[in-house]
Amino acid sequence: MIDMGALAERYTANYLRKKNYKLLDYNYRSRYGEVDLILTKGRYIVFVEVKARNCNSIAEPKEFVDEYKQERIIHTAMTYIQRSGSELQPRFDVAEVFFENNEIKSIKYLENAFTLD
Repeated sequence: MIDMGALAERYTANYLRKKNYKLLDYNYRSRYGEVDLILTKGRYIVFVEVKARNCNSIAEPKEFVDEYKQERIIHTAMTYIQRSGSELQPRFDVAEVFFENNEIKSIKYLENAFTLD
């Protein structure tokens, strides 16, 4: 069986590399949760949540990044920043990866999908 989540994360990482992002880490875990991808571009350190869904899904992938999930990602990101000493501006993005018949069909990349409050 194909792990569509892992495939979507690799696809997103490659998509972003082509757009001049530099991958720092993936599947970074803290006691608060996990961040799928951590990259840099320009003045930003970018924390990306990758959500994969079937093209026929009734809900958009971004809908699964609710307020609770956002808080966990933010806390995990702050842990990463403290440990790494990064002084870059944090940004939180969501990658919506759509698949059909175990094949990726498209990606919709949402910059600044949510912010620190």
